[in-house]
Amino acid sequence: MRIVIVEDNVLLSEGLKLLLGTRGHEVVAVAEDAEGFAAALREHSPDLAIVDVRLPPGFRDEGVHAAIAARAEYPGLPVLVLSQYVEQDYAGELLSDGRGGVGYLLKDRVGRVSEFVEALDRVVEGGTVMDPEVVRQLLTRRTGDTLESLTSRELEVLALMAEGRGNGEIAELLFVTPNAVHKHIGNIFAKLGLAPTDSGHRRVRAVLAYLEHR
Repeated sequence: MRIVIVEDNVLLSEGLKLLLGTRGHEVVAVAEDAEGFAAALREHSPDLAIVDVRLPPGFRDEGVHAAIAARAEYPGLPVLVLSQYVEQDYAGELLSDGRGGVGYLLKDRVGRVSEFVEALDRVVEGGTVMDPEVVRQLLTRRTGDTLESLTSRELEVLALMAEGRGNGEIAELLFVTPNAVHKHIGNIFAKLGLAPTDSGHRRVRAVLAYLEHR
């Protein structure tokens, strides 16, 4: 996997390069700001971009907007955004195009190497990955009639979908059969008004509804 890292903290970017290299991936460029990110994309056409939420010069949300702009210019570009803290609005912005291939993780997750690398693989495969802590906070703060129509089990399934879990993983984690998970997901789609014609994007749109109705 060929990866571009967008991170102004040299220690973190070098740590990521070392970590990814030991897992057989190639970091083709490291950028420190949105301009450098754009140049790296043009030059290298990477398989994945890992982007910090806050970049120079303002250190606010430059990384999120750079990621969104990159996906607009290069449709389908997998992007994993790293944040120091839970900032729920940013997660919603990333998912707003409904295409998948995006992730939002807290930087602490990088230290859990297996989880982090697994998240990268899911994003590259077109999945969506939300940090479990983001999901936990959203679950405890949820409001809105749409999500209130879901059962407690359906909310559990939706929370795991937001983490990027596949049906098989969800079944194992909840100690239920894959058929039961399939049924729960069908109920979630129906209650959220996601028609079968939304081929390939219903999981993303369900997670986006989860983020929006917090």
